[in-house]
Amino acid sequence: MSRKLRYASTLAVAASLITTLFSAEGSGVAAQTLEASPAQIAEPVPQFTAEPVIQPLPAPAVEAAEDPASPSAPVDAQSLAQLVAQTPTPTQLSSELACLAGAIYFESKGETLAGQLAVGRVIIARSKSGRFPTSYCGVVYQRSQFSFVRGQSMPAINKSGRAWSEAARIAEIAHEGSWKSPVEGALFFHAARVSPGWRLTRLARIDNHIFYR
Repeated sequence: MSRKLRYASTLAVAASLITTLFSAEGSGVAAQTLEASPAQIAEPVPQFTAEPVIQPLPAPAVEAAEDPASPSAPVDAQSLAQLVAQTPTPTQLSSELACLAGAIYFESKGETLAGQLAVGRVIIARSKSGRFPTSYCGVVYQRSQFSFVRGQSMPAINKSGRAWSEAARIAEIAHEGSWKSPVEGALFFHAARVSPGWRLTRLARIDNHIFYR
């Protein structure tokens, strides 16, 4: 009897151990496959970074082309004579300014500075009016407009004298628009010794010319 009891007791202990081992292994697998409950999942915390917002500046507007008859800088002169004296005689002129200076020279050399400027400003006004050629040379060489023009050329000019120096400087001033003439806006003029009978608005007589628009 005692041997049988001991054998049965041994079997019972062995069975108990096997049951315990299987139970522990099962709980481990179950722990690995279980998912955490929603309450246990930590919500990500949003991160904010304070940085200045820099907007690109708009592209600079394209500047309108400057009117060559508008002065580019304030004129520091109390009179046209003073401005002419401050203006250096150009050593080289563009073809356009050469046409303008030549017309001033042949039409009004020996006249007052105001008279010379008035002639130059008429040529410039014509080139901008839409009624005449759009360049100074086109205006000067337009057919039957200026008596000194022969074909498409001017007579030779003595460029070493005072008359040319004044005409060239007046041409620069007229072109830049740094001094307005007393008959600003005039488009026509004729020598005072003639009377063409134009039906135009007379502005004024300056020296040997009468100006109209």
